[in-house]
Amino acid sequence: MYAPRLKAKYTEQVAPALKDQFGYKSVMQVPRLTKICLNQGLGIAVTDKKIVDAALAELALITGQKPVPTKSRKDISNFKLRKGVPIGARVTLRGDKMYEFLDRLIAIALPRIRDFRGVNDKGFDGKGNYTLGIKEQIIFPEIDIDKVPKILGMDITFVTTATNDTEAHALLKEFGIPFKK
Repeated sequence: MYAPRLKAKYTEQVAPALKDQFGYKSVMQVPRLTKICLNQGLGIAVTDKKIVDAALAELALITGQKPVPTKSRKDISNFKLRKGVPIGARVTLRGDKMYEFLDRLIAIALPRIRDFRGVNDKGFDGKGNYTLGIKEQIIFPEIDIDKVPKILGMDITFVTTATNDTEAHALLKEFGIPFKK
């Protein structure tokens, strides 16, 4: 039976290393990755509806899972926004797809960022979750640059069972996310 590479790495290397580092009594206390959420906010989609469709198609290519369009909650006249208009796209990855996406992100996508010196370690929320902002979706090899109507960014949130930021930082570092020195 096939198991993703990072899932096997977690059970064989990451969990024992974190257990020793933080002195946990049980393997069940070791923090683990529960889900990865990708979110694209498309404020410019108010004027051009095709951008939301393109963003949904690109997120589907990147993740291998169908994304959901996010809709505006209320009317804001200054932004020419009406309630219920699609203004974003999001997808939540769990299980094997989550580990596959994390593997591709670490090994292929992040090294393709221009002038890359590591990801910022200030994206932790205090409860063990980490959010990473990406300025260009074209760093993923699945996306054909010639067919991209507009270069958009996205937020990638790693949700963990860690209770604080130091445990979450250690977990993500063990997985291989290159944080700045």
